[in-house]
Amino acid sequence: MGAAKQPAEAYAADELQTEIENRIRNLMWTVSGDYRLDTKPDMESWSRSKYISMYDAVKQGAFARFFDRDAMGMYLVKKVYYGAEEQPLTELAQLCVDAGVYRKIAAERPGIPELRRKAFSDLLELSFGKLSGSLTGRLRIALLRGYLRGDWHCEKQLEEAVRRIVSLEDAQDVMELIRAADELYNTLIDRSFVRRHGDLEHVLAVTVEDLREFDWGDFLEEELSGDLLEKYISKMNSQVTTLREEEDEKDGASRKPGTHRTTLISAEAAAKMHSYIELNYGRSYLTDSEQRRLNQRLCRGAHADCSLFLTDGVLRNPVLANAQYVNAKRHSEKNRTLFRNSRNMLARNIEHLTDELKRSLHRRSEPEENAAWSGQIVPRLLWKVGRKDDPGRLFVKTVKRNISEFVVDILMDASGSQRDRQSQVALQAYIISEALSNNHVPHRIMSFCSFWDYTILQRFREYDASRSENMRVLDYVTSSNNRDGLAIRAVGDTLLQRPEEGKILIVLSDGKPNDIIVNRPNSRNPRPYYGEYAVTDTAYEVRRLRSQGVCVLGVFTGREKELAAEKKIFGRDFAYIRSTEGFSRVVGRYLRKLLEDDSANF
Repeated sequence: MGAAKQPAEAYAADELQTEIENRIRNLMWTVSGDYRLDTKPDMESWSRSKYISMYDAVKQGAFARFFDRDAMGMYLVKKVYYGAEEQPLTELAQLCVDAGVYRKIAAERPGIPELRRKAFSDLLELSFGKLSGSLTGRLRIALLRGYLRGDWHCEKQLEEAVRRIVSLEDAQDVMELIRAADELYNTLIDRSFVRRHGDLEHVLAVTVEDLREFDWGDFLEEELSGDLLEKYISKMNSQVTTLREEEDEKDGASRKPGTHRTTLISAEAAAKMHSYIELNYGRSYLTDSEQRRLNQRLCRGAHADCSLFLTDGVLRNPVLANAQYVNAKRHSEKNRTLFRNSRNMLARNIEHLTDELKRSLHRRSEPEENAAWSGQIVPRLLWKVGRKDDPGRLFVKTVKRNISEFVVDILMDASGSQRDRQSQVALQAYIISEALSNNHVPHRIMSFCSFWDYTILQRFREYDASRSENMRVLDYVTSSNNRDGLAIRAVGDTLLQRPEEGKILIVLSDGKPNDIIVNRPNSRNPRPYYGEYAVTDTAYEVRRLRSQGVCVLGVFTGREKELAAEKKIFGRDFAYIRSTEGFSRVVGRYLRKLLEDDSANF
């Protein structure tokens, strides 16, 4: 009997957790007025005190509404980049944010002061011992007591800090909060910071490019792939609106490196996914019914519960000019800058690859003469007649070689792990595209990345588009994760429908498929898509396409340590490109071999 109840009890627990998560999210969304905000409800915090958890949600929504939370997150990341200690810095920022939002939201919602009082009371009761062990913790105790009891007495070194934080209740701009957090860190935590690293203006002058070159993996709770800077900024944004104390170091130490977690989302959040994807990646060029049929047909097996989203990109078809649009525009210009600075190299590569393809296509169309038992007689062989018992074949037949037409798909990995090579990958695709256009070969260019359970395929050029469309590949931008198997399956599906007999797929990737897991309500919860499982699935999709007559070439654009995975995915048909300078030579050699081989799959 006891065993029979376990599934029901587990279901009830899941239902309760979903209800609580929805309540927290709804509270944040209601306060902020922005249903696009994302948060990861802290169920551990709720189990200790629902008031702390609810007030954190209120504070997160209020901060997003009244201030620029992205600016605060970016400041914290830049400060850490210069060597600031993350935990005390974020704790000080938490106190500044709380002071900055409280009066504003309390003026609109009369229940907030009571909720805050209960949250502060619970925090003092539950965490007094731990808070008293650090300077920032004692500062928090002084503020909690002051707000609760009107007793502002505290140790002398904290008096000025308390006054500074309380004064932020009238703050109108996020820079006031940033300046206060920076001053508090430089006076309470590290008095030598300005001398060693520079003042606030110097910290804020750090460029995004500088930040992206830094390895943020050590600052994240688990080993992640994709855009680590993006993930770290998100983490910092979340931390500045929480009341709970940081996890004990022993808790963090007990977590195994490389643990892959599942992202749990509610039905309401799932319903908003599509709108969020449109905001950040542009509108889809498919109708809703076309999108639905595509997902039903292709999102199966290892990709059950996943979705495909086909778009021309946020720059081509945006919902609005949001931060993602601005970011895409900036990266597009970065690609174009390298393009302008590499014109001579590009011209040489395009000319070389164009000539390679032209010669190969010409040879393929040349007729062959083969010895035969009938046909046109060969006079020089007539001497064998009557002199040999078996004179052999005395005739020659002219046989036309396979002159089937070709079509090519170029698929680029656009995950965050390609960030450092973004512009080089864009130029490589451009070289291929120009050479194919010069030889009048129809071809399409697409990129892929994944966000939540969506695999986004961005189209830069259609098969029969004009040559001017080749430049659109410079809008290539990288972000998030990558589900290679599903992307190859989707692109191959369209390629197989083309009328040309010869079909080629060129995949530019780093050989490291890696995607997060999203657990929708009532989902079948697919296995984590990374490591051996993801590599095996991607290799299977490549073999499946080859068995259907598609020639698949993997162009490796990653780090040398990932070569083993690339070899497993593409077998012998892959090219390792160390620099764009030699790109045309390597790819041209492969295409020449393919086009001149009559035993190829087409």
